[in-house]
This record gives sequence, C-alpha cells and structure tokens, in this order.
Amino acid sequence: MKIGDRVRVKNSVVVYHHPEHRGESFDIKNSEGEVIKIATQWQGRPVSANLPIVVKFSRKFKAHLRENELEILSYSRNAQSLH
Repeated sequence: MKIGDRVRVKNSVVVYHHPEHRGESFDIKNSEGEVIKIATQWQGRPVSANLPIVVKFSRKFKAHLRENELEILSYSRNAQSLH
C-alpha cells in the first residue's frame, strides 16, 4: 500500500469523529478514500504505529486505519511504499 492509492474500508470500523455524525458512532465500512500518509517514522526514528495508514475520505474527514481493514481500488503511479 502506498501514498496516493485509492482504497475502500472492507471491514466494519466504527468512528466517533465523522464531521456529519460528531459524537455518535458511525460505521465507515465501504467508504472510499485516498491514502495520504503512512506513519513509519516520528522525529526521524522508526515507529510501529497501531493504526499507521491515514486515509482522507473527504475534505473534512480522515481516519487512521490498519492495512488489513482496507482494500486497494487503484494504485498511485508515483507513490511511496509502506514497506
């Protein structure tokens, strides 16, 4: 998985920070977005983040997810790799 890839949430993932459902539980299963960041380093040191992939779903909504919660819809041509 790489930055710029188009992805879909394949598992049930409940969030509480969706801008249209703030403070309520909201399942983002089947939502589509773009990978915008992969957390592999912090202050120049390697890290093993629990939710390393940041996906932007809309202008106001992004979420941190695990790789196994996502399926790739299309690959970015000039992307940075997760591994």
